[in-house]
Amino acid sequence: MTATTAPLTSTYSALDAWIDQHFDEEVHFMQALVRVPTDTPPGNNAPHAERTAELLKDFGYEAEKHAVPAADVQAYGMESITNLIVRRKFGSSDSKGPTIALNAHGDVVPPGEGWTHDPYGAEIVDGKMYGRATAVSKSDFASFTFALRALEAVAKPSHGAVELHFTYDEEFGGELGPGWLLQKGLTKPDLMIAAGFSYEVVTAHNGCLQMEVTVHGKMAHAAVPHTGVDALQGAVHILNALYAQNQEYLKVTSNVAGIKHPYLNVGRIEGGTNTNVVPGKVTFKLDRRMIPEENPAEVEANIRRVIEQAASERTGISVDIRRLLLANAMTPLAGNKPLVDAIQKHAQELLGEPVPALGTPLYTDVRLYVERGIPGVIYGAGPRTVLESHAKRADERLDLEDLRRATKVIARTLKDLLS
Repeated sequence: MTATTAPLTSTYSALDAWIDQHFDEEVHFMQALVRVPTDTPPGNNAPHAERTAELLKDFGYEAEKHAVPAADVQAYGMESITNLIVRRKFGSSDSKGPTIALNAHGDVVPPGEGWTHDPYGAEIVDGKMYGRATAVSKSDFASFTFALRALEAVAKPSHGAVELHFTYDEEFGGELGPGWLLQKGLTKPDLMIAAGFSYEVVTAHNGCLQMEVTVHGKMAHAAVPHTGVDALQGAVHILNALYAQNQEYLKVTSNVAGIKHPYLNVGRIEGGTNTNVVPGKVTFKLDRRMIPEENPAEVEANIRRVIEQAASERTGISVDIRRLLLANAMTPLAGNKPLVDAIQKHAQELLGEPVPALGTPLYTDVRLYVERGIPGVIYGAGPRTVLESHAKRADERLDLEDLRRATKVIARTLKDLLS
């Protein structure tokens, strides 16, 4: 071991020890966050931001509260958003160094049915914490906060800065979360790490197009159906045309490891007035995942053509098509290499296995940083797969040892990047 690596190794051990000594406190912090519901929709998330700011104050961290105007939030389809920024600058006021943002989102989908544990109980059973957002991503409110605390207590960087970005609009696309902070000029980091899982470093992800399609027919009494135009039959014909596209998408493959091919899902459908009435209107919402190589404008144009062509094949049927969301894919920026290298090095040492850098079929609000030229990766506390985490399903859970290890990886990575 050389003279330069010996102090670093000693510092890593000291960071690990600090995190171990304060791990019960970290777990309690995370439990407090999980116990404040943030179901989105309806998206009344300001109370959680207030609670988070209170808890951060106990650590000596003053969180800036950036409330998005109520009219903007309500027009967006949510109730309240207050985004938080904690800024910690190291060294003298004129010292130089990178600003590293750590971003996690507090908004989550509603719990749904089938839970065997209270979705907001943060119950710990056999070393796992159960509850909505335990895996995605209130766990990384904890991992990022305690990694920063460990860094300040042990490593004491002489330059650079770390910012905690705790935002509340990932489920609706991020435009009023990180997008709003960036657009308002409230932050401009040099590098960023966003909430993720412990066994991979994500450097790319899919894009997402969401659309609402309203199919119009003509209502009629079910006893004389020929006097109407069945909007549901029209919708079924359109849906069959859309689902047929999934077979075509199988022929399109991505070159990004971890991402396979595009696909389309229809997640919600509603319409009609009663069982004895020919439905005059049916509405459905679709989600089209785009691989990084696809052009979003071309994807949207093609979806519209498929819908309009299918509608034209049914007499009396018309359609309205409304875009709900267009989230671009995240593609790697060259400047993310120091992030990837540091995380891979420390994760392999702490997890005892190689941690690949790859893409994910999910979409996230990390793209909003990358679109502004800020290199970023996705890494945090979680299992090997989304399926294992039960994210967006009943009994979402997090292995607390993954929380401990991810916190250490982030703390060590910050030490490397600010040295």
